[in-house]
Amino acid sequence: MTLATLLKEGSKELGIELSEKQIDQLLTYKDILLEWNKKMNLTAIEDEQEVIIKHFLDSISCIKVQQLKNNGKAIDVGTGAGFPGIPLKVIFPQLKVTLLDSLNKRINFLKEVCLQLELEDMEFVHGRAEDFGQDKGHREVYDYAVARAVAPLNILVEYCLPFVKVGGFFVCQKGKALDEELLEGKRAIEVLGGKVVDQQHITLPFSDITHSILVIEKIKQIPTKYPRKAGKPSKNPL
Repeated sequence: MTLATLLKEGSKELGIELSEKQIDQLLTYKDILLEWNKKMNLTAIEDEQEVIIKHFLDSISCIKVQQLKNNGKAIDVGTGAGFPGIPLKVIFPQLKVTLLDSLNKRINFLKEVCLQLELEDMEFVHGRAEDFGQDKGHREVYDYAVARAVAPLNILVEYCLPFVKVGGFFVCQKGKALDEELLEGKRAIEVLGGKVVDQQHITLPFSDITHSILVIEKIKQIPTKYPRKAGKPSKNPL
């Protein structure tokens, strides 16, 4: 099976038909990722098929969430090599996407990817979530926050919910142990103005990998003291 077919059939299984342009964009992204990965640590996955399944199809699986639409503003918190933010932008071209990461080297990579994929309405922010969650230009202005494999849920909600406007959603990709994390994160979700509205378990196409997607709606404004200063959420989770 070619990589293009893997992308096309895998995406169809997840509920979306990719255009030829979208397939070309994602394959170009894969090429840039693996080329840059030779000189900096972007991903431990170097096999092309594995990149398609574990990065691209994994990111695309967020479309299973009915709250996520092809419009509005989204921020990908701790985006790393651009997952899930860039694949979501390819699929939802009308979505305005901000990519936030604490490493400037990765920001440079992300800019190069978006330039070559000709993606518009992209913003790149170099910094920590705790700092920008208190920034007026970013606090409670996004329709969606997304995050993948960044931190345990009770820490992650303090990183992400401050960015989401009331009525918006935090779409969080987690592993199999979501129920346990939900128990530990329940208080943090409530304190930070959130409410769990959806929870899905997904098996990635062409694999036996299963993961969870959690959707938290922002139902009230967040107390001004959150997020706390950089390092505090991870040292002393809510």
